[in-house]
Amino acid sequence: MSPAADHAQSAAGRPAAGRRPAGSDTRGLILAAARSAFASTGYDATSLRGIARAAGVDSALVVHYFGSKDRLFAVVMRLPDGFVENAVALAAQGGDGLGERLTRFFLAIWEDPVAREPMLALIRSAVSNEQAAATLRGFVTDALLVRVAATLEVSDQHLRATLAGSQLIGMAMLRYAVRVEPLASADVETVVAWLAPTLQRYFTADP
Repeated sequence: MSPAADHAQSAAGRPAAGRRPAGSDTRGLILAAARSAFASTGYDATSLRGIARAAGVDSALVVHYFGSKDRLFAVVMRLPDGFVENAVALAAQGGDGLGERLTRFFLAIWEDPVAREPMLALIRSAVSNEQAAATLRGFVTDALLVRVAATLEVSDQHLRATLAGSQLIGMAMLRYAVRVEPLASADVETVVAWLAPTLQRYFTADP
């Protein structure tokens, strides 16, 4: 084989410069890059293409492993698989009982110690760090609650979503981060009984 042909064959077997081939550590590289990106630039400003670039992989591999930015964020935050999709599915069941379904869904995440840990870190950081605040704000409102509101035939969907978010995040801050009593030690059913009607009104009632 000529030197030129040998060089061409070798080059064909190598990945493009700056890109890593898919391998056992590819998923880990993507997750590490995603954690850094979400922490430094916030949810809204983070893109799958930027994460791929930081991880040194093709953007198609990010989609292959995680599907979407929502799913990747959920994995980074150790949220249940299909977190956003499940919340939207709860809303798709109709307006009746939506407040209770969402409250129970949200509390179930926080009551899980594994999921609670990264959420606590984010919510604590959001108090003093604008990028952490942007990450929390972008995910809870734009990625989650705005989509929930969009399934309902109501006006002021974005305002309703942000009002609902203020209740959920405020509750999480006082109950799990600051641990203000008696909310911190109240049982889940008590919290649901008080919070669910407020969420219900935000999403379905006329102002």
